[in-house]
Amino acid sequence: MPTARYRRRHDSTGSDSRHLSIRIDRGVDDVYAYASDPANLPAWAHGLGATVERIGGEWIVASSPLGRVKVAFVPRNDLGVLDHDVTLPSGETVHNPVRVVADGTASEVVFTLRRQPGTADADFERDAAMVTADLTRLKEVLESA
Repeated sequence: MPTARYRRRHDSTGSDSRHLSIRIDRGVDDVYAYASDPANLPAWAHGLGATVERIGGEWIVASSPLGRVKVAFVPRNDLGVLDHDVTLPSGETVHNPVRVVADGTASEVVFTLRRQPGTADADFERDAAMVTADLTRLKEVLESA
């Protein structure tokens, strides 16, 4: 089961951060390789959208609940960093910090959910539930392979 780890981060805007994590019984290299490939997003990141395609060098999710969005991951790296930016139809970009860390022979995936300005408590909880569901699907996909 995923665990929610709460830590309030205070800055000049008083924003919240919530760390959502899940343990996956697969090695860190396998988890990172799969999760870092945007083509795999539809299989596990339903909260983002059901389809993704590469158009002109960019990864586009046309079926996002928020409309057409662009997803851009940081370059592949040996540190397990899966940070990615989601650019909304409004042009606003949301940065999503994600890490894959070794946990013995398994892995832990940690997603830092940041409350965006003006986000109501109920919407923040809904976002946390969607991320948790996505992480659970990632675990199921990788452990069943």
